[in-house]
Amino acid sequence: MAVAFASLGTGLIVGLIFTAFKLPLPAPPVFAGIMGIFGIWAGSELWPFLAGIFTK
Repeated sequence: MAVAFASLGTGLIVGLIFTAFKLPLPAPPVFAGIMGIFGIWAGSELWPFLAGIFTK
């Protein structure tokens, strides 16, 4: 849980700095970013399942 809060804090600081200097945010549009993160998580959860099917 500490890692999640550290990640959130880092993101907030980076967002503040980029916005203060009027720079484009180093992140994809909100929905696309969320879907990308979900895809990464889903792939990591799916791999053990697929590996189990093909190694039997």
